[in-house]
Amino acid sequence: MSGHEAGGLKESGERFSSSGFILAAIGSAVGLGNMWKFPYITGLYGGAAFFLMFIVCMVVIGLPVLLAELAIGRGGRGSVTTSFIRLSGKKSWGAISFLSILAPFFILCFYSVVAGWTIHYAIISFTGKLYASGDYAGQFSAFIGGWLPVLWHFVSMLVTAAVIMKGVSSGIEKFNKVFIPGLIILLIVLMIRALTLEGAGEGLSFFLRPDFSKITTESALVALGHAFFSLSLGMGTMITYGAYVDKRQSLGSGALAIGAGDLVYALLAGLIIFPTSAAFGLEASQGPGLVFVALPAAFGAMPFGAFFGGLFFLLLAFAALTSTVSLLEVPVAFLKDTFGLSRNASAAIAASLIFLIGVPCALSVGGAAPGLTFGGKTLFDWFDFILSNIVLPLGGFIVTIFVGYAWKGAAEEAGLRAGWFRLWLFMVRFVAPILVILVLLYSAGIIRF
Repeated sequence: MSGHEAGGLKESGERFSSSGFILAAIGSAVGLGNMWKFPYITGLYGGAAFFLMFIVCMVVIGLPVLLAELAIGRGGRGSVTTSFIRLSGKKSWGAISFLSILAPFFILCFYSVVAGWTIHYAIISFTGKLYASGDYAGQFSAFIGGWLPVLWHFVSMLVTAAVIMKGVSSGIEKFNKVFIPGLIILLIVLMIRALTLEGAGEGLSFFLRPDFSKITTESALVALGHAFFSLSLGMGTMITYGAYVDKRQSLGSGALAIGAGDLVYALLAGLIIFPTSAAFGLEASQGPGLVFVALPAAFGAMPFGAFFGGLFFLLLAFAALTSTVSLLEVPVAFLKDTFGLSRNASAAIAASLIFLIGVPCALSVGGAAPGLTFGGKTLFDWFDFILSNIVLPLGGFIVTIFVGYAWKGAAEEAGLRAGWFRLWLFMVRFVAPILVILVLLYSAGIIRF
């Protein structure tokens, strides 16, 4: 009997508590991108001015789409495809929404690799090995150019699968109830350390002083895209998590709490990266190079640097693993719901396939396995580019069209009062689809400003 016939997640009894849902969703939203992508684009597009625009974009498009995804999940009480079919009564919507099953599956193939890097760097920082030679660029190149990243990719997937196998309340919820408070503590400790560094004031001023002259159409689209992606939209995670939310939980207040949590994380990340970069003369626009090469040099030069460096990479590992857990739950819920497999079997199958596909991604970055570069991009880079710039915006566009035009029960499930519902529906029907398509065209390089 298939999952559709058996009732799938609808009758599984798996549910989040109210606080567990908020923490799990925040865990999904916060990730590695806020530590290297956010500082880069914030510095490039006007510091505090860009951050303010990011907040506006989150309110205008991020929260409406987030609420739409949560409503689909709770209304359908199934995996992504099952929820779309149940709510629309049409199997064609299940086929269309399958894109949001593929997205997190393939994202994990490369994201888990980077999660493994953070675990490795946390260990060698706490032990002091990271700072022994002083050649941080050479050390990073040697690491990603070997086979060791495959081991750490395996470790990150093993931890992720172990959490998922324990279920929603005993696994995902308990995991996030430990890791999210831990994440906050690490952020605060590292922020205090960064703000007390000599020369940190310049970086703080740069981050918090707006430069409105850098606000352009391009910067607005970048802010829009980052608001969209930072909330884990378009990849099925919030739809899947929504299926485990109790009917008594207010989805509107839940969406606001998730958005607020993501904003606080982005703010604290900026208060760590910019002061530290200024204190040691680093460029905050280096992306992964900042995290694995430049910042280790900074930690190596400060008192108790090995300890604070270890805390920083532990912070990154926490952020990465809370995201990998939410990503893996999407294909696991699909396998359970569609084929009637057990949670353990679904997690083992999905995690094993992701690990195997991730191996060539891991080996392509540093050139350990030749022949994995195409058109000037490594296999890792192609996965990242296609999924982040094409697949995720398409997934978000599908959600807006479905809620805006195909599903008639959105009002009841969203639980909004008449005035707020009309505003939300207007945003989802007319504003969000246009803006998401603009983000897609810009991110894919089809339009330029």
